[in-house]
Amino acid sequence: MNVLVMNAGSSSLKYQLYEMATEAVLATGRVERIGMDSSILTHEVEGRAEVREVSEILDHTTAVRKVLDMLTHKQFGVLRSIGEVQAVGHRVVHGGETFGESVLVDANVKLEIRKLFDLAPLHNPAHMMGIVAVEQNLPDVPQVVVFDTAFHQTMPKTSYLYAIPTVLYRKHQIRRYGFHGTSHDYVSKRAAEFLGRPLRELKLVSCHIGNGASCTAILHGRSYDTSMGMTPLEGLMMGTRSGDLDPAIVPYTMNKEDLTLNEVNSMLNKHSGLMAVSGISSDMREVVQAMEAGSEQAKTAFEMYAYRIRKYIGAYAAAMDGLDAILFTAGVGENSDVLRKRVLEGLGFFGVELDQDRNAVRSKDVRRITTDASKVTALVVPTNEELLIARDTYRLARSRGGELRHE
Repeated sequence: MNVLVMNAGSSSLKYQLYEMATEAVLATGRVERIGMDSSILTHEVEGRAEVREVSEILDHTTAVRKVLDMLTHKQFGVLRSIGEVQAVGHRVVHGGETFGESVLVDANVKLEIRKLFDLAPLHNPAHMMGIVAVEQNLPDVPQVVVFDTAFHQTMPKTSYLYAIPTVLYRKHQIRRYGFHGTSHDYVSKRAAEFLGRPLRELKLVSCHIGNGASCTAILHGRSYDTSMGMTPLEGLMMGTRSGDLDPAIVPYTMNKEDLTLNEVNSMLNKHSGLMAVSGISSDMREVVQAMEAGSEQAKTAFEMYAYRIRKYIGAYAAAMDGLDAILFTAGVGENSDVLRKRVLEGLGFFGVELDQDRNAVRSKDVRRITTDASKVTALVVPTNEELLIARDTYRLARSRGGELRHE
């Protein structure tokens, strides 16, 4: 079966095409600047030169059609016809309390996703545009939605409730939801395979560290607590997000600086974090370079960033009454040996013993970065959220049996 995985943004569309018998990626690409007369489609097939096409793409329906045209192109494509696309999987950021697992798209699922627009106004409407665009181009092809929040629906009330009037939870579903669920789910399973132990026996802290960042306590294979909250703003210090702060700062700053709600929201989400503290960049590589060149601001930003990760790891180890492994994943987590070193060297009391040589190795495979004698193992686990989406899509599409046109 060929599965097309899509991630639709308000003005963008990313895609990967999988052949599920081998889980091989046949093609990958993205459409940018949707809604403009100079939209850009970039298409890549391993072993071939990248294809880049500039044209007018005014909506997501046209973007999907352009992607399908490229996938079946006589020179650049990998399929003979669009009939070889047998299922489509979508990443959807917010599933609220409604969705605790991936589901096949139907009228009720679309209605529920729309009901969640208020919880993810920047993401869910864009994801819905992607779903509708596929319907219009591939009306008979099953679609599956995989939610970032679904993995965290196993959290107990003590983890997901806020200490505010309960009526706000009942009326408006104000609670912790957590994000990066597909990534935390994927890397926890890969870690268990690498360690040769059943996931149900393990106590893990998964650190998804990229421009957006979150830590999750994974107890016996289930999300027990996670650092992001009702929105992705809570938790760790991130590239441009503040992470945890005293909520009284919001009205205080609005009053002192005469800011509107939109302005303070923009400040906390787009102008804080590494960018704000370092005064240099939201990119960890540039912050580390500046720190090594002697910038005190960059050093402060780096130390704050590492400290908060270490603090969450310690808190989650206490919450789970133990810890078997710490997992680093995503752009910064996988590639910054400097950050991993700084995080782990403060966890010696747990019995964490970093192996400097292992930590310095660059690899696309899962790898151990602690010594063999370390009581707690630290692993670098490259994430692959698209593959998890493809697997769920394949599983659910196959469950429809005869409704698939062919395999």
